[in-house]
Amino acid sequence: MNLMDQHALVTGAGSGVGLAIAQQLDAQGCWLTLCGRNEAPLKQLAASLRNAQFVICDVTDRASLDAALSKARDKFGPFSIAIANAGSAEARPFIKLSQQDWQDAMGVNLNGCFNTFQAVLPDLLAQGVGRLIAVSSTAGLRGYKYASAYSAAKHGVIGLVKSLAIELGPKNITTNAVCPGFTDTPMLQRSIEQIMQATSVDRQQAEQQLLKDNPIGRFTQTEEVAAAVVFMCQTAACNGHALRLDGGAL
Repeated sequence: MNLMDQHALVTGAGSGVGLAIAQQLDAQGCWLTLCGRNEAPLKQLAASLRNAQFVICDVTDRASLDAALSKARDKFGPFSIAIANAGSAEARPFIKLSQQDWQDAMGVNLNGCFNTFQAVLPDLLAQGVGRLIAVSSTAGLRGYKYASAYSAAKHGVIGLVKSLAIELGPKNITTNAVCPGFTDTPMLQRSIEQIMQATSVDRQQAEQQLLKDNPIGRFTQTEEVAAAVVFMCQTAACNGHALRLDGGAL
């Protein structure tokens, strides 16, 4: 797919991976709708890009999302690309998970992906081409201690991606997931601070705990995740894939 003048939706675009994806799609010539819950970072990002607008909504609220996307279409037309990036993670032992903790993890990480894909799919079907891409995680490919709800949700995202790849591939719509490992984002920095507080280690020691099984010895960069997303947008040969971006972590 030639990305010039394609209308792309990026959820959770205000920081981290979402911000990097928006910047690289902008460089490819896309028209961008940036979606998130906090206006200030979205407004700042939109102002820095070539052709971008922002909408405020919560991807867990389908009515809110549908209303926001209807408004976005008024300016840039139908969508042809959707990047379901919005997500959150909380570390907690399974025995201490509340019902609300579980519902919250499913809400943004899995239901938010479902809502995003389904909300834009009529546009893609009408045009006869499109790209659906989820930002999952290596937690969607394996388990992590104290991350059972997050891991379960991200496994669900990959199941959704693989099913849609089979269902929608014949309609010239591809569906893929990127699965970053520990990535240098504000979310990771909060995790590092939690480790420091819980274990009384310094920042370098906390980082090494997370990198001990990583052969390249560093965190994945947001720009690397964004580059993989751009590739998935450009080629139809990549479909139903869950791409690990973790430096070959064991």
